[in-house]
Amino acid sequence: MATIRFKALDDLLAREPIESGTNIDRIPDYYGSNVFNEHTMRECLTEEAFYSVMDAGSKGTRINRAIADQVASSMKDWAISKGVTHYTHWFQPLTGSTAEKHDAFFKPVEEGRAIEQFEGSLLVQQEPDASSFPNGGIRNTFEARGYTAWDPSSPAFIMNKTLCIPTIFIAYTGEALDYKMPLLKALHAVDLAATDVCKYFDKNVTKVTATLGWEQEYFLVDKALYNARPDLMMAGRALVGHNPAKGQQLDDHYFGSIPDRAAAFMKEYEYEAHKLGIPVTTRHNEVAPNQFECAPMFEEANLANDHNLLLMDLLEKVARKHNFRVLMHEKPFEGLNGSGKHNNWSLATDTGVNLLSPGKNPKSNMQFLTFFVNTIKAICDNADILRASIASASNDHRLGANEAPPAIISVFIGSQLTSLLDELEKSIQAGKMTPEAKTALKLNIGKIPQILLDNTDRNRTSPFAFTGNKFEFRAVGSSANCGNAMMTINAIVAKQLVDFKSSVDKRIAKGDKKDEAILKELQKLIKESKKIRFEGNGYGEEWVKEANKRGLSNLKDTPRALSVMKDKKVIKLFNDLQILSPVEMEARHEVALENYIMKLQIEARILGDMCQNHIIPTAIKYQNILIENVKGLNNILPAAKAKNATSAQIDLIERISEHIAGVTSEVDTMVKERMTANRMESIEKKAFAYCDKVKAHFDQIRFHADKLEVLIDDEMWPLPKLRELLFTK
Repeated sequence: MATIRFKALDDLLAREPIESGTNIDRIPDYYGSNVFNEHTMRECLTEEAFYSVMDAGSKGTRINRAIADQVASSMKDWAISKGVTHYTHWFQPLTGSTAEKHDAFFKPVEEGRAIEQFEGSLLVQQEPDASSFPNGGIRNTFEARGYTAWDPSSPAFIMNKTLCIPTIFIAYTGEALDYKMPLLKALHAVDLAATDVCKYFDKNVTKVTATLGWEQEYFLVDKALYNARPDLMMAGRALVGHNPAKGQQLDDHYFGSIPDRAAAFMKEYEYEAHKLGIPVTTRHNEVAPNQFECAPMFEEANLANDHNLLLMDLLEKVARKHNFRVLMHEKPFEGLNGSGKHNNWSLATDTGVNLLSPGKNPKSNMQFLTFFVNTIKAICDNADILRASIASASNDHRLGANEAPPAIISVFIGSQLTSLLDELEKSIQAGKMTPEAKTALKLNIGKIPQILLDNTDRNRTSPFAFTGNKFEFRAVGSSANCGNAMMTINAIVAKQLVDFKSSVDKRIAKGDKKDEAILKELQKLIKESKKIRFEGNGYGEEWVKEANKRGLSNLKDTPRALSVMKDKKVIKLFNDLQILSPVEMEARHEVALENYIMKLQIEARILGDMCQNHIIPTAIKYQNILIENVKGLNNILPAAKAKNATSAQIDLIERISEHIAGVTSEVDTMVKERMTANRMESIEKKAFAYCDKVKAHFDQIRFHADKLEVLIDDEMWPLPKLRELLFTK
């Protein structure tokens, strides 16, 4: 194997360097050039059509058929001018990735001729097969009809000479079968709720937009070595592999000089991303060897999510051109940092105010406090829902490790804001507020900008941390669709803001002044949400004990985290907000469990295959070489000398035998447990069986396999080793 392995690397190094693909130096010259954005629409559409599309995107108004035909025709002409031949409805099924079906811009006519055509009906709606995507039982094979419908709030774009039209994906019966539709509903819900609360402070606010800034982490591995690892190819992570002597312990990779080959890859994907209007601005080495990160500017949450999925696709495609493969798995290498996708979330008004950034006076600071405290209360009341939103087989490996937040959901706000909330909690007395109390409160609240200016520390162990003018949800996995976490955050905040508005209005109706009513309600929320706030080390065992005392959940694995989706209160919350119906919630629970089972099933089968067809035969082959060597020494040396000469080799043979037996026994038991689980009819019981019975053998199998790796001749080992995967330049 070693000969093949290093020949692949020699071939790679002998190739000509790959150019970035562009001679354009200034990003503004080509930024958004492949997007049918506002600027392009102004040039291509009539004024009526332009404003119709803009209103549809911002206000949700309907576009009539005549306007749709205009838009479709202009969109087609623009795309064809750029060499496009096909179009597709680009959607986000519950697979976690994106989907597309390409159709050509032509229609056969008489005399064997054809014309280019794209009508409004094709722009607005298409009909893919809804039974072939994950649907949780909503669609049967004989009930295949589903619809994709245009989302005007996310602009069409060109990729690979194809016009891509962002769409929602719904069943014939109307249920959402994707991540985009519930996200759009949650964004609408938080817009209505937050706008209502903003009216307390500024009557001019008519719309509140949720914003998202994601940070995408990933690993790069050499394509030749990747192709020689079945586990990386099919599971996205190394299921076996002894840790190299040097990993990340020297901290020399983090923010280090980017290797030339990786930098060339980054330049090309950034160029392609900028043409698609993805505002990627940051790139750097992450903590683990061959781990990197990129991040964009903040955008409206729906568009930001679309851009993240687009970028993930771009990373894969561009990496192959540079003879890399990208690993998006949350924990591709044991013992090294995993990869996350930090979701930085905030709310912004159409008057240009970030609601999680205080202003310069007590009034604007009161508005900040209102949204700040309500967000914390929303997390406190719905921590388990938030945990479920980022639950997956791959993220289970990362949560709770030394580079990721624990599975316990908590909120970090910093010591100075903690002190401010503690003072606010104690300062308001029952009954009417005195003028002195009002003055003291205003002075205290007026300190917030200064507090935030000085409050620069960050807690990397917190899953939900306030970072100056936004909350950072750090627990989202690198391979995840941000839409699920964003849908959940915006939904629970919308619910909390609705409740807050109702409570404040009741206080006002009973005679409290508006400011008094708001402050008293905030004081109540501060008290009720105090248990979720934690400023210490989230990695420590002490926090696990403390969290248990506080009554916080520690849902360490996906089946247990997803069980909250069956809770009647959770079902009611999403149903009341008209984001997910009970049927849709049940379907998503089933889809998530199915995905979890299939991921573990695939890993178990790969692990068994690698051990039985690669590792054990190699171990036996090497063991036989040692045995023959021992026999030869015994034949040519006197008995006393032979005993001394062969003792170390016999010990090695025994150790190899021990680990061969260990691998064989654990794999056999794992296969039996897998067969038992597969016979279970209940999908929930099957998920728990895979979690508790099948996956339980993975670590022991790996232990024995990794021991064999260090005992067997490197030349004979059948798989590229982690030191080769992680230190490829």
